[in-house]
Amino acid sequence: MRYTIGTVDRDMEWRQTEAIEARSYVCGFCGHEVGPDKGYQTREAKPPIHRVYICTYCRRPTYLEPDGSQFPGVPYGSEVEHLPEEVQKVFDEARRAMSINAFTVAAMACRKVLMNVAVAEGADEDLSFAKYVDWLADQGFVPAKGRTWVDRIREKGNEANHEIPEISRVDAEDVLSFTEMLLKVNYEMPARAAGEADAAES
Repeated sequence: MRYTIGTVDRDMEWRQTEAIEARSYVCGFCGHEVGPDKGYQTREAKPPIHRVYICTYCRRPTYLEPDGSQFPGVPYGSEVEHLPEEVQKVFDEARRAMSINAFTVAAMACRKVLMNVAVAEGADEDLSFAKYVDWLADQGFVPAKGRTWVDRIREKGNEANHEIPEISRVDAEDVLSFTEMLLKVNYEMPARAAGEADAAES
């Protein structure tokens, strides 16, 4: 799956780039794995050398630190197909927040994903987050053994929204992984199964 932040302009030209050490990475803008050998680098007499690479697909810049850190990073997790538009927007926000180490923001976005799923599926608006979670469980959108996942999203989403301590990377990764799985179970898998059934009948 490919994702794009902004537009792709492969005709974009950067001035005074130079040949630098080739690096392979996944572009945080377009999602393609690339291995450019052109860009910009610092002029220190000795390492570490800092480099900015230009993606060979979308032509956008990526800064790679000597320790391997990448900015912008790659959105966390994987795309989920067949999502309602509003759910898709918020889920993408959560994935992008992880790519810039905004872990508290990612957890809060996952909380909002569940609220949007509930409303998209028929729940009333302006309910509390806890009531949205209960509604999803009562209506069968949460797998039989998945209630602990959703409780985890609720717990960390509440901490992100109401508590002073920030959310850790591990907690944010857990919450986003659980959210992704919930979306796949309720949207991507049913759509895929329906498509295979239609293909078998034709």
